[in-house]
Amino acid sequence: MGTKAEIPVGRFTLDNGLRVVYSTDTSTAMAAVDVLYDTGARDESPELTGMAHLFEHLMFGGSANVADFDAELESAGGSSNAWTGSDFTNFYDVVPAQNVATAFHLESDRMLALDFGGRALEVQRSVVIEEFKQQCLNRPYGDMMHRLRALVYGGRHPYSWPVIGLTPDHIAAVGTEDVRRWFYDHYAPNNAVLAVTGNVAAGDVRRLAEDWFGDIPRRDVAPRSMPAPEFPRADVREVMTGRVPQPMVVIAFPMDAYGTPDYFAADTITDILGAGRSSRFYRRLVAGGDGLFAAADASIIGCEHEGMLLLTASLAPGTDAAGRDAAAEAMLEQARALAVDGGLSPRELERTFNRFEATFRLSSLSYLNLAQSLATAEIHGEDINDTVARQRLTTVADVTRTARKLFFETPSVRLDYIPENT
Repeated sequence: MGTKAEIPVGRFTLDNGLRVVYSTDTSTAMAAVDVLYDTGARDESPELTGMAHLFEHLMFGGSANVADFDAELESAGGSSNAWTGSDFTNFYDVVPAQNVATAFHLESDRMLALDFGGRALEVQRSVVIEEFKQQCLNRPYGDMMHRLRALVYGGRHPYSWPVIGLTPDHIAAVGTEDVRRWFYDHYAPNNAVLAVTGNVAAGDVRRLAEDWFGDIPRRDVAPRSMPAPEFPRADVREVMTGRVPQPMVVIAFPMDAYGTPDYFAADTITDILGAGRSSRFYRRLVAGGDGLFAAADASIIGCEHEGMLLLTASLAPGTDAAGRDAAAEAMLEQARALAVDGGLSPRELERTFNRFEATFRLSSLSYLNLAQSLATAEIHGEDINDTVARQRLTTVADVTRTARKLFFETPSVRLDYIPENT
């Protein structure tokens, strides 16, 4: 594809260590303010999981000078949301650009100090416990990732439990001192990135950042100590039963951490296998299959440390054990074909890159998506304008080598989730 115009990006760092990155777009009347904290479920202990996600909720419960975060933002015509991952916690606000100072004020106030009194903790504990029940206990396949992660990583690695936590009991056990410790250990300007996009001039970004965030003191961030993952030394297979409509088969392979060449090769492999209707899984297993596959996908759970590559199949209702074995073998056959010399043509690889680039360009048109992408790139020490070029560094030989390592040399975990009484 031809040369594309670069996304305009500016950046600076405040004296307290807060990194600020921004991109001005005068074609919109809106602005996005995004704060990405370098903390997530990987900073939890096995005895108190779900803490990072619970704290995300608590960040909306009132801060030093703002009793109701959402009410203040909505009065300025804005809205907000957040997400927590294994590695990071992200907060984002969308406001009319003329009211962007309100978002700076609100984000800086909760970075400065939360209100640890009142009923916020009690309320949010109940909210998160109910969310756990809805997502993990009362939803088909909702507890599948709990088991899969434990089988892949072992019991004490923080990636061995989902972000929502191992059990509602852990969330119920969180006390005020736990919350206070988490805040002062992880929520600091020198442990965060502030990203601003939309119709906000560069000079205004600097002035507002200095005015609202400049006086927040640096803090000593808790050192991160992660045990090595206990990856399986031989293939593992397990069957789960539950109230699910049809069998599902997932095969997980441990893969390299974000930023390594093999990470990008693994990402490319899953795009070839599972991205869209031109993917190998869709053409050969779903549309071109014999009805065994209701759906098939390949994906990665990319992490700052070792992640997982997943091959996933939803099978026709009533599929028995032999059918599940056939489905697993069919997915592996497609994946292993990439490990053979000549198994991938330069044309198919280029088509995969073109799809990746199109998705990236389209996503970047949204000032909100761009803010989150800028923050993530900044925390990685990357230039967002290198995103596509970095992906395109992967060669056919890289795909072949990585596929061989993953699908022939790496022990996998296969988990079949089948309906009860089958």
